[in-house]
Amino acid sequence: MEQVLRSIYQERASDSKTLGVLLVEKREEGDPITDTFDAILLIITADETTPIYTKHYGSSSGSAAMHVISERQLRKWLLVGSKRKVVDWLFYGTVYFDRNEYVRNLKRELKEFPFFGRKIKMGLELSRLVRAYIEGKNFYEQKNYLDAYNHVVNSLHHLARLAVIENGLFPEITVWAQVKKIDPAIYKLYEELIISDEPLEKRLELLFLASEFFIYNRTAEGAQHILEIMKTKESWEIQELHEQEELKLYSIELEVFIEFLIDKGFIKVIEKQSKNSLITHRKYSVK
Repeated sequence: MEQVLRSIYQERASDSKTLGVLLVEKREEGDPITDTFDAILLIITADETTPIYTKHYGSSSGSAAMHVISERQLRKWLLVGSKRKVVDWLFYGTVYFDRNEYVRNLKRELKEFPFFGRKIKMGLELSRLVRAYIEGKNFYEQKNYLDAYNHVVNSLHHLARLAVIENGLFPEITVWAQVKKIDPAIYKLYEELIISDEPLEKRLELLFLASEFFIYNRTAEGAQHILEIMKTKESWEIQELHEQEELKLYSIELEVFIEFLIDKGFIKVIEKQSKNSLITHRKYSVK
């Protein structure tokens, strides 16, 4: 496949804005890393005009997908963790072009895992974990066990990713293979949910109890990012929190996460009198 794509990546490499070109080839049948294609051609560019440009190719050698990604978009994916396969592409892809060692330096940066980025990632995963846990528990209490099960599986995936990040690593596609080595207790929890012979209701009951323990133990560290930002002001209105540049990353999880941290004693509510004597304005501050 490399021979077929050579002219394409050579043309891209000649562009002064191209920072790196990587080729990821399918290792075996059904390999998820290449999205069912025989190869992925990843091109990183400094051109921000089109953040993502994708094109598909076919030949007698197989099929391929080309993804031209702007550096800013790539950084956002790596920070937020919304395009997990990109990490695998960077680590397992063959580098065919590397302007000023951009790809090499990026891979080294990912391996060293800057602590600032780690705190943001932990905060995002904890906020997603909290939402999935709360919604799953509500379904469980309503006896909607299949819906509860779906949310518990989702919450465990966020817990697994949180454990990997906590250990200074990037969560890969095969996150459970990572967790099995890093935190066997979380892996065992997942196994008990998936393969236990216990009735679903009983499995969920045990999982909610155990999950609460795991969440509690990670709240202080996982909330560092949002708490450090909130400490920069005496108090915040909810709209101000939504508009804060880094907190925008929390998206729909932000308000649920704030309420969770209030319940756990990390954030306090400040009541301010409004024009209407019957209601107050709520502001938030770090305890």
